[in-house]
Amino acid sequence: MADSDSTVAWHRIQLKKLREDLRNIEIRRFRVGEATDARARSETQRVIADLRRKISASEHIVGAYDRRTRRPLATDGQSLVAVRWSNWNSAPCNR
Repeated sequence: MADSDSTVAWHRIQLKKLREDLRNIEIRRFRVGEATDARARSETQRVIADLRRKISASEHIVGAYDRRTRRPLATDGQSLVAVRWSNWNSAPCNR
């Protein structure tokens, strides 16, 4: 899927990388276990919190873009009543 907004495209790539980093840390913690050193444990917790914060921020930006630009998937009358037709782009939605 190509984004017309390069900022959103960058955030989509960041989401993929950040989620992979978080997954790797969690796998390492599961396989090796928690560090006994309090400083190492607190550093790991800080890194995890930072990754989750960055993921949340990128999800917010991508979600806001998707809500502005995506056409509704449902075709029932109630779903389409709430749509502002002026927000649709003229280009077809690539899914």
